[in-house]
Amino acid sequence: MNPFSRPFSPRQLRATVLIILYLTWQTAGCALAEEQQSTEPPWTFSIYFENDLFTGTDRNYTNGIKLALISPDLKKFADSGKLPDWSLKYVKKLPFINKPDPELTHKVEFSIGQNMYTPADISSAELIPDDRPYAGWSYFGAGFHTKSQRMMDTIELQFGMVGPDSGADETQKLVHELRRLQRPNGWEHQLKNEPGFAAIYERKWRLPAITSPDRWGFDAVAHLGCALGNVYTYANTGLEARFGYHLPDDFGVTLIRPAGNTRFSTNDQRGGYIFAAINGRAVARDIFLDGNTLADSHHVTKEPLVTDIAGGVALYFQRFKITWTQLLRTKEFKAQPDNHSFGSITFSFFF
Repeated sequence: MNPFSRPFSPRQLRATVLIILYLTWQTAGCALAEEQQSTEPPWTFSIYFENDLFTGTDRNYTNGIKLALISPDLKKFADSGKLPDWSLKYVKKLPFINKPDPELTHKVEFSIGQNMYTPADISSAELIPDDRPYAGWSYFGAGFHTKSQRMMDTIELQFGMVGPDSGADETQKLVHELRRLQRPNGWEHQLKNEPGFAAIYERKWRLPAITSPDRWGFDAVAHLGCALGNVYTYANTGLEARFGYHLPDDFGVTLIRPAGNTRFSTNDQRGGYIFAAINGRAVARDIFLDGNTLADSHHVTKEPLVTDIAGGVALYFQRFKITWTQLLRTKEFKAQPDNHSFGSITFSFFF
């Protein structure tokens, strides 16, 4: 039997996460041991966790977890002597590395994650035709960020698996068993296995900040983007407003969504802010509602327009940042009885 045809077991999932965390810790330790020549650490490692249990429910988009690593500026990193010699000729051949604009920086990002979707009644072993399908999405993402002082372009590619091979059913059953929660009994009706792909583009604009002499300030970040693929196809736009002390020169709060990541700047090493944000999507395809692309599977009639309204707080000190976000999402499918809410927490470490 092909070992890659079997879903990941909980033990394999735990081992994979531990290996990634161990390698990241070792890399961070080596970086911190060196004398820092710049006020901005080159690498960013972030852990994202989203769950609707924060709001007392267990349905719809019920859980998401993601690990992400963002590089330093590629051109500066290539000139730093820290890359292997064999890689330099490839890095320097990239067309965006040798652009003459000195204000632009270029970073790459790598991520792995898993999202989970369930109907409202997870105690039922029967198919619930008027509620959303059980579905999991485990993926690898590779992104490229081009950033100036006021604008950032992000191109991201995601590859992964929808269906039993995503391992989402085993993850939820394990967590619910450990926490002695209701066992989810309907995963046999989940979407079938399907390789997933999405190409995402998003542009962000950071509007000029209004600041006081004592470093309190207000600013806003707007965004416009789109995604194309068998997992999701949509166009989106939105705005985030922030007020706080030592506002960072980044591009807003990070959530688990395509092209949602931004890199925190450590020019101001301590501070915090509160924020409010809105993101609207015009959805042409959502595999977690429309069902499998070619195979016959459970599906529901989706809403073409979906809006996310979010608010929260971000705190940062030296090399650490933590963000809490509470999000309200409007109905995603016609039979959905009400809006959905979930919480998101992000922890970032800069080294």
